[in-house]
Amino acid sequence: MAHKLTKQRIQRIVKILSRTYPDVKTALRHRNPVELLVATILSAQCTDERVNQVTTTLFKKLRTAKDFAEVPLSALEEMIRPTGFYRNKAKSIKACCVALVQRHGEKVPDNMKALLQLTGIGRKTANVILGSAFGIPGIVVDTHVKRVSQCIGLTTESDPVKIEFDLMPLIPKKDWIAFSHQMIWHGRALCKARKPKCPECPLLALCDYGHEAT
Repeated sequence: MAHKLTKQRIQRIVKILSRTYPDVKTALRHRNPVELLVATILSAQCTDERVNQVTTTLFKKLRTAKDFAEVPLSALEEMIRPTGFYRNKAKSIKACCVALVQRHGEKVPDNMKALLQLTGIGRKTANVILGSAFGIPGIVVDTHVKRVSQCIGLTTESDPVKIEFDLMPLIPKKDWIAFSHQMIWHGRALCKARKPKCPECPLLALCDYGHEAT
């Protein structure tokens, strides 16, 4: 039987996540917004661990938006090959950085509208950049947030954008950034896709899936 989406239940979920995963942040290593933009594009269909391995070398060779805009496409492809889908990712990174150089003074814009106009940037990537680079509230819906939100019963949608807009009125805006990271970490640690660890989950009593599975 599904739980009701009461304000009290949402507050308990947010409180438990905050207590279980305090001070979490993006696992993608970066020193500035340009590096975060590149790392986030590379993270599609790739683990953060692999991305960090690649960017450790990549960010020593290419440091600015201009560097990425001017590097030969074939050279960039080779540098990011281990992240998979490297041809499309290289094209997106170069196109983004060309736009940053030509339209934004080499700076990553700090608003959703401008970010969405960049090649290869959707709402998920834009929210990662806004939250982790600029501290601007947004809810990141990756595969973990999508799965955990559905399991808990916070949404019945499958489209990430619709899930984002379902979650926004439920979660206090001041908690959006932290909530996103906490849900991602929860999806990796306990609410795993193949074998969720429901008996160990601190959200078990509040979760639709766990309530039915145990």
